[in-house]
Amino acid sequence: MKIYTKVGDGGNTFLLDGVRVRKNHPRVKAYGDVDELNGVLGLAAALGADAPLKAFLLDIQRELFVLGADLSAPRRGGHAPRGVPRITAEHIARLEREIDRISDALPPLRHFILPGGAPAGAALHVARTVARRAERSLTPLLQSDPTLREAQIYLNRLSDYLFVLARWVNRRARRAEREWKGSLID
Repeated sequence: MKIYTKVGDGGNTFLLDGVRVRKNHPRVKAYGDVDELNGVLGLAAALGADAPLKAFLLDIQRELFVLGADLSAPRRGGHAPRGVPRITAEHIARLEREIDRISDALPPLRHFILPGGAPAGAALHVARTVARRAERSLTPLLQSDPTLREAQIYLNRLSDYLFVLARWVNRRARRAEREWKGSLID
């Protein structure tokens, strides 16, 4: 299989159902943002995550492939192409359990946190912002495909998870959180 197809040379691509669309189509934008998020998570894992964290990030990366497939396989007439995996309420519930577990080990927030810290923590802060962008990209699709609601909730919860995870990674690396207290001078 060749890596290049030349379909994209004219600014087009195919969705999973075989429909040809422009590369600036809202679905392509949304799954492109999810793909970027997946890449940033790979970077975060490579920048010093321990084995349990790497395993969990790998699980999320796999879920992001599910989400990308979900976004690139629109339901036409209420029917989706066969065999396409979907993000479900269980994916969301698992993130919520992880958010609660990690949050319990962190000091309470009193101010906004400036992104940064250890390399893996800083990369997770970047991943959080990409997750928020992916969520914004997906939102317009909900008007024509309300079945993507769980995908939208998943991205929202994932950005929350990445925030608490960045805090946790930085705490374990003994990197102090830099708080923003609403002043231009520290």
